[in-house]
Amino acid sequence: MEQVIDGPSGFTGIDGTPEWAQEIKRLARERNATILAHNYQLPEIQDVADHVGDSLALSRIAAEAPEDTIVFCGVHFMAETAKILSPEKTVLIPDQRAGCSLADSITADELRAWKAEFPNAVVVSYVNTTAAVKALTDICCTSSNAVDVVASIDPDREVLFLPDQFLGAHVKRVTGRENMQIWAGECHVHAGINGEELQEQARTHPDAELFVHPECGCATSALYLAGEGSFPADRVHILSTGGMIDAAKAAKSSQVLVATEVGMLHQLRKAAPGIDFQAVNDRASCKYMKMITPAALLRALVENRDEVHVDLETAALARNSVQRMIEIGTSGGGE
Repeated sequence: MEQVIDGPSGFTGIDGTPEWAQEIKRLARERNATILAHNYQLPEIQDVADHVGDSLALSRIAAEAPEDTIVFCGVHFMAETAKILSPEKTVLIPDQRAGCSLADSITADELRAWKAEFPNAVVVSYVNTTAAVKALTDICCTSSNAVDVVASIDPDREVLFLPDQFLGAHVKRVTGRENMQIWAGECHVHAGINGEELQEQARTHPDAELFVHPECGCATSALYLAGEGSFPADRVHILSTGGMIDAAKAAKSSQVLVATEVGMLHQLRKAAPGIDFQAVNDRASCKYMKMITPAALLRALVENRDEVHVDLETAALARNSVQRMIEIGTSGGGE
């Protein structure tokens, strides 16, 4: 492990070579571990993982996996969710510094204060939140089922929706719900994919399909383009990351413009190799997702680092809010 260098932006010093991949697989077997990788991870991390997907799908896989150690290659709230759903398992994240600007945009104390302003409201939290926030939540949602979750709530009850303002705006628009308060949080990467870029790409690629994540700052622009007829409505798709994989397999165009974190392109190109997938913004890369490097993953397996802990009371309350979402049905893809 002397090759592993610990720097401010993560662990480096090791490349994702075939020999590295072989050693990762060997160590995982030796440790009785399963490796889960989010769709936004580095391609070499995705390729060595046992399962690749969105955070909620991976947390469910973690709960059902026969292995007793879960190595979650993603950001911290995702590993926490896996621990919430699998309290008896050891959950490791290869670099505990891999945070999330969206999850960090609301704290448990801020949510307590917000709830005090609206004491009769139903709290709906996106899965991209910390365990402490999920514990104060009535029901969780994903980007693919947020509309269904909000629609399932008594229309006379106020809804507090958090933390993503763009997903919240999308849900409010689709449901037509007026009594819905939306927290002003955002993912800095998705928020940076703006409407002007999207319109320019749509103008220069008139035959392409458009896959847009509802966390994006351009989601409203995408629907506007479709609504005013400057881009065919049947080629505009507002999708979760899991939904993008399904849509890729069914796409009719030879080119698809993708508005989400650029790591998603790797799985899309594997799912539909005949299609030309292009990022709407090729700078939309999450530095936290990219902290799970080949060196970090090797260190996690060799040294059994970094373990994720959620206290039992918080985990039990958070699990209830996730379970209520699953009971609604259409839990679909995670983020």
